[in-house]
Formats: sequence, C-alpha cells, structure tokens
Amino acid sequence: MNPPSLLQIVERLESLAGKLPSKIQKPVLSELTPLKQLFLQQRPPRFLFCGSTKISLGELINTLFFSAYSTRASDVPFTAPRWCDFSVPERGTISVLDARAAGDSVAVQVQNELNDQGADIIFLLNDGQIAHEAEKRDLDDLIRCLAWNKTDGASPKVIGIIIPPPEQAIAFDETNLSIFRLQSALRSNLPIREHLLEVLGLPSVDRDDALEIPQPEAQRLMSILTRELPNEARMEMIRISRNREAQRQVAQMLVKSTTAICAAIGAQPIPLADLPILTSLQLMMISGIMYVSGRERSVRAAAEFIGALGANVGAAVLLREGTRAILKFFPGWGNVVCGLVAGSATYAIGRAATAFFVEGVSLKDARRTYLTSRKKQARLALTVANNGARAENDRAAPR
Repeated sequence: MNPPSLLQIVERLESLAGKLPSKIQKPVLSELTPLKQLFLQQRPPRFLFCGSTKISLGELINTLFFSAYSTRASDVPFTAPRWCDFSVPERGTISVLDARAAGDSVAVQVQNELNDQGADIIFLLNDGQIAHEAEKRDLDDLIRCLAWNKTDGASPKVIGIIIPPPEQAIAFDETNLSIFRLQSALRSNLPIREHLLEVLGLPSVDRDDALEIPQPEAQRLMSILTRELPNEARMEMIRISRNREAQRQVAQMLVKSTTAICAAIGAQPIPLADLPILTSLQLMMISGIMYVSGRERSVRAAAEFIGALGANVGAAVLLREGTRAILKFFPGWGNVVCGLVAGSATYAIGRAATAFFVEGVSLKDARRTYLTSRKKQARLALTVANNGARAENDRAAPR
C-alpha cells in the first residue's frame, strides 16, 4: 500500500468523521493524527554532529547507525556544511549535517541549513580529554546550534558521545569518568539541560582498526532514537535499527488507533455502508505492521494474511448485522455492541499481525492469537449486550 492509497483512506475517514456525532468526532480525528504522522508525513530523521572529535563522517555513520549492515556510508568531501542523505537499501534513510568543522567562516552556512531544516537530535562528539578550553568550545558550539535550530513542534534533543582518539588506550574506569564529567557539564548548563537525553561512551581502538560500538550500547542508542524522534521520523529509524521493542510499540499504537476508529464507525446506524472503509482500515493496519517490521507495504499480502487467519469478512458482517438486528429494539445498545464487534475483529487481526510480522511467531501461533483475542473481545461484547438488555428491561418494567 503506497502513500497515495493511504492518503485516500485517511481523506475518506476525515470526511466520514465530519458526519459522526460531535462527541466522537474529536477522538476519531485524534486517533488519525499518529497514523498520518507515521505513514503520510514520513521523512528521514535529521542528525547534527558537533564537537571536537576528528573521526571521519563516514566512519561515524557506519558505527552509530549502520553497524548491523554490510552497507557502508562513504565519506563526503567537506566543502561547506550541508544536509546529506545516507541510505540502507530497502530499509531507510537518515539525513546528517556535520558542523564539527564549522569555524566562524562557515558558521553562517550551518545557521542557514538549520533555519531551513532543523535537526531532530544533535550529537555532541567529545574525545574525553581533560581540556577546559576544548570542552568550553564544544559546549559553546552546541549552544549555538541549539539556538539556530528551527523545528516545527518539539525542540531538538542532545546526545553526548565520548569517542577517544585512535591509539589512546583509555581504561574502562576512565571512560566512565569522562562520561560522568561530560554529563555533569551538560546538565549544569541551563540552555542545554532541558534538551539532554543521554551520554554514551565508545571504547578506544588502534589507529588501523575501525571504530566500534559495543552491542549493548548500540541497542541502547537505537532504543533512545526510536523513542525520542518525532513520529514523522520514527518509521525510518525503526526500519533501519530493527529494534524489536520499537517495532512492537509502533505496531501496538497502530492497532490501538485503528481499533478505536473501527469501533466508532461500526457503532453508527449505517448498515453495510461502513463495510468498505472498515475493510480498508484493517488492510491498512496490516500493511502498516508489515512496513514497521521491515517489509514492504502490500495490500495483497495483507489480504492473504487475513485469509490465512480464517478471518472471514462475510461471517463478520453477518455477525455484526445480526447483532444490530437482534438489538434494534434497544435504542443505542445495538449500535454500541456493533461498534464493539467491529473493534474486536480489528483488534484480534492486529494482535495476530503483530505476533506474526514483528514477534516472528509461526502462522499457526498467529492464528491462535487471533482466535484467543477474538473470543475475549466477543465475551466483552456479549456482557455489554446483556447489561444493555437488562437495563432496558428494568426501565420498561412497571413500577
């Protein structure tokens, strides 16, 4: 499913939301917002490098972002600071602005780049040396970049990274001391404190060896990035990082929002008219979960997955419309239960898709997840229906 088809679904939903009762218009539109940000406004995350370390840009990118891939970023000859894109084929793209060599002569260029496109996260790269003047210069550069940075919405975040110079052996305790010192300097600086996320340290290496990031630190960095980036930039980073927890979180957000929208639409007294949009939403949800997991979007594959689960659309329609007919003598309650039925089917499909595409379970286990979730939600709908019928009977009983 490509962005234009997603856009058509969202436009139809926004049009339909305008016809919903005012009480649920706002909740439905609010659930659409993260979906639009994640899938329709998707863009590469923007990272800015500043600080004193002399490591080449290509080696930095390969170490921090592409360490899990054979793809290698090549160095960009420094002419003037500008945003440059680096990609992992079929995964995603990041955009980087290297401001480390930005002396007074090119500071205006950095400022212009940041005014045009603000950074999401600024990396302060420090060599861990105890040199007051160098540290002060790094902090001053960071403060300037924060002041120049123009963002729409959330303010940029800061991550400090200690990168010892090549061939300079630094003991583990000394690295921790450098991290603590830099962290204290950043936290004690008022213009920086509110932006600071974390300070990490890389081990020292010989001059002929490639810079490496330990696996625990790599996972920690990826978790921070996928959590703290704005929604518009999260999807690219999640696909590049292959961070399972981040994939699960976004999949759950997608299932939650789609379930809420389907329940709201299913609760409206428009028999069968809502079926195309409910089906489109469920297909969009599955293709979105596929995309989060690193696969390509595909409506056909999403439809095949629903079929493999045994989620029969005709049976679902019969159940929902039958429920509506049975409860038509209880105004309001029939529509509520129909909304729950639509929502429960969507939730069960979403849970199964998350288990299969993100968590990597077998199709058999995914089908079991679907049936278990469906039964739980069906029991909830039955409880609501019974309560509604009991309430109506009590109201109608002579006093």
